[in-house]
Amino acid sequence: MKNLLRGAICFLCPCLLLSIDKQAESILLHQRDNGGWPKNYDRNRSITEGQRKVILANKNRNDATFDNGATHTEVRYLAKTLLKTRDQRHLKVVLKGIRFMLAAQYPNGGWPQRFPKPGGYSARITFNDGAMIGVMSTLREISRDKKAYPFVSNELRERCRKAAERGISCILKCQIVVKGKKTAWCAQHDEKTLMPRKARSYELPSISGAESVGVVRFLMEIDEPSPEIIAAVQGAVQWFDEAKLTGIREIRKEAKGTPKGWNKVVIKDAFAPPIWARFYEIGTNQPIFCSRDGIPRKTIAEISYERRNGYSWLGYYAKDLMAKDYPAWQRKWAPKGNILRNSNP
Repeated sequence: MKNLLRGAICFLCPCLLLSIDKQAESILLHQRDNGGWPKNYDRNRSITEGQRKVILANKNRNDATFDNGATHTEVRYLAKTLLKTRDQRHLKVVLKGIRFMLAAQYPNGGWPQRFPKPGGYSARITFNDGAMIGVMSTLREISRDKKAYPFVSNELRERCRKAAERGISCILKCQIVVKGKKTAWCAQHDEKTLMPRKARSYELPSISGAESVGVVRFLMEIDEPSPEIIAAVQGAVQWFDEAKLTGIREIRKEAKGTPKGWNKVVIKDAFAPPIWARFYEIGTNQPIFCSRDGIPRKTIAEISYERRNGYSWLGYYAKDLMAKDYPAWQRKWAPKGNILRNSNP
């Protein structure tokens, strides 16, 4: 470790030591003993001495996660600050965070939402909120970008590359196939069988019109994609095209006397751009809306006020994917296979 620390210092320009910013200090403090980070703490707050003692007392808690951008966000941020400072704490923390991400990977290539010893739906292979894709994007970046991660040894860099490759294999195996056609992905898949699985009571096994966007974009960023990767992208984009909802718009309508003072309402609008549901029933592409009772409904109006207005059920999730990302990718990697050529907007 001492040699690695000395080697890491060598790449830094001989400038004055920069003071650590407030965000970096908070990140350093919140890292758990296992190398990961919890979610939803305030990275930008000033920490009092009393708060510092409480945080340090929680260092051994088993709440490290990849949910809501946790852990991979901290690794990327501290890697950038490490290039500006001689503080060796950054190096130790970043390397520990990288090894934590590697240790969390399942043998089949997937990542859980939490690690170690995840329970319930946190053990599922998790695409929800970009958890697995966030980890994979970071590891792929580490394996490729020596300028951004010059302090990473060749051995660790190779481990990151292999982990990302295993992750890609897992993604391809998780893609949901309906009647022989590739579609997209569930927000979470079984960590053993890879089948679509539920998470919270209102997040049922389904095809995700939101999380699948990040998965497809990750696959599109692969240079010299294999025929399997090209087929996966083409199948998913075709599914997005078939699953788009037209002629409707979601608005917030004033609703006096309600907790928020407004209510989400879906109205007809012939000029509205295509929109996608968060979840679709596998096999029918029927949008799913659900209250905490776990019963799927066909419209957002049928579910409880609390869930209707406290969750993202409809969105323009795939708008840029379809209008910008796919055309550029298709021209480069599938010039004779534009599956949107005859599609109606």
